[in-house]
Amino acid sequence: MNITEALSAVMNDVQAVAKKDRNTHQNFDFRGIDAVVNAVGPALRKHGVVVVPEVQTVTYDQVTTSRDKPATACRLLVTYTFCKDDTFLSCTVAAEAWDHGDKATPKAMSVAFRTALLQALALPTDEPDPDTHTYEQAHPVDLAAFDELVEAAKEAGVEKDDAGWATLREWAAQSDGHRDKACEKLARAMDEVAA
Repeated sequence: MNITEALSAVMNDVQAVAKKDRNTHQNFDFRGIDAVVNAVGPALRKHGVVVVPEVQTVTYDQVTTSRDKPATACRLLVTYTFCKDDTFLSCTVAAEAWDHGDKATPKAMSVAFRTALLQALALPTDEPDPDTHTYEQAHPVDLAAFDELVEAAKEAGVEKDDAGWATLREWAAQSDGHRDKACEKLARAMDEVAA
């Protein structure tokens, strides 16, 4: 069995790696290095595939986080060579990680290895394709008639402070339905003042 056949067998054994880890600081799900290696490692061993990293380039920069803390940014370009007997297949990936202490390099290497495994083995998340949902941007609500009605209500003696008028306008701007209900409320208020 050559490396291409062995990687194909690994791909057959590992169908997907779900996004089960959570970044609570930035609120997104991801597939961590442990989840990927735990899923892929046994299949690599079963089929006799060894993965060897070779760092092509590495740079370090001192950066400041959004919370004004100093950190080190490590940027890597790493080639991973998948080996089976005397056959080889390589892939090169870029990775970046920041750390406040001395862990920027191992973090970047973890990101690089995870990326190499996910891409070389074409591992999906086993989640619905984002293209199964479509979203359309709502059109801006036309508030011209509402604004005219507000001016007429003010002239008719409907009393609200500036904050009250602003709150009503914000609510009306949320949708055509809200605008229409706000206009109805203004018309009723004008009727009450006139009565």
